[in-house]
Amino acid sequence: MNQLKRFLVERDIEGVGSMSLTELCGAARASNQAIDRIGHDIQWQHSYVANDKTFCIYLAKDEETVMQHAELSGIPVSSIAEIPQIIDPLTANN
Repeated sequence: MNQLKRFLVERDIEGVGSMSLTELCGAARASNQAIDRIGHDIQWQHSYVANDKTFCIYLAKDEETVMQHAELSGIPVSSIAEIPQIIDPLTANN
């Protein structure tokens, strides 16, 4: 398997913050189906839903794989940023 990189994917989706659990399940299902088609080059970690945006964390081979996922799932992408490092409260202990 390729070494996967971490990406933050921002999506502008009008009304997503007020979608029902059923509607969000449909989006998650579409994402999972796209991942099944792509294979081991992408993994969805989780997403944050806020107002008219989602912020999704993916592990993927490259940005093109993230875009392929967006095309297959039908879920739009507004921006993609690679995340080379993560810091958290424990970082202060280093």
